[in-house]
Amino acid sequence: MLTHPTSERLTALGLTGMAKALHEQRHAPATFDSLGFEERLGLLVDREASERDARRLVARLKSAALRQSACVEDLDLRTPRGIDRTVMAHLVDGSWIARHENLLITGPTGLGKSWIACALGQKACRDGRVVAYHRAPRLFEALAIARGDGRHARMLKALARTDLLILDDWGLAVLTLSERRDLLEILEDRHGRSATIVTSQLPLEHWHEAIGDPTLADAILDRLVHNAHRLTLAGESMRRRATRLNPLDPKGQA
Repeated sequence: MLTHPTSERLTALGLTGMAKALHEQRHAPATFDSLGFEERLGLLVDREASERDARRLVARLKSAALRQSACVEDLDLRTPRGIDRTVMAHLVDGSWIARHENLLITGPTGLGKSWIACALGQKACRDGRVVAYHRAPRLFEALAIARGDGRHARMLKALARTDLLILDDWGLAVLTLSERRDLLEILEDRHGRSATIVTSQLPLEHWHEAIGDPTLADAILDRLVHNAHRLTLAGESMRRRATRLNPLDPKGQA
């Protein structure tokens, strides 16, 4: 019988999904013997495709380095904090990413801005998109270091290639000159080509001041805001609410 050599050859060729499915068919003849050749072959191919998709998703999630393990199915829409169900359904759909639009999530601390951004990033990964998560202060630090060791241009190119870039905790401090220039380069490379999510405690009307230079602020906000969806959160901190409702378990979903 050629069954075992075939399984070994499939594994050697990297077709591990097909090898597993063939093994299952061999050990459950009552289930598969009634199927025709093309049907059984189709099951092998489907299994291989499914396992490859799963491996690609794991790789995309690892590369995205999302800060929180969040998914849109766990989003709490019952707690009042300014989330419109229709708007959120549109954001979860992800068509705005395909149209290279942006999303600005603002509101006080504790309302789940980062959680929502990570959940949308995870959904984008599941949809086959390349995602990158960065806390804005640490990204600027990394770019400053990269400028000194020759990796700066390579980092900017990598940021430009992502389908969805998440910039978390933006606006915690006024930008320096190099940070303003880096942000402008990032947004210029992405403008009209890919989507960006920005989260901030700072209300949008104060972003101009946070950039620190009127000319560069105009250029940055022009590329970021004019085609952006806005999600403005308000209400009680989710963390304080979770602690009050269950003081032994301060963790809560966003």
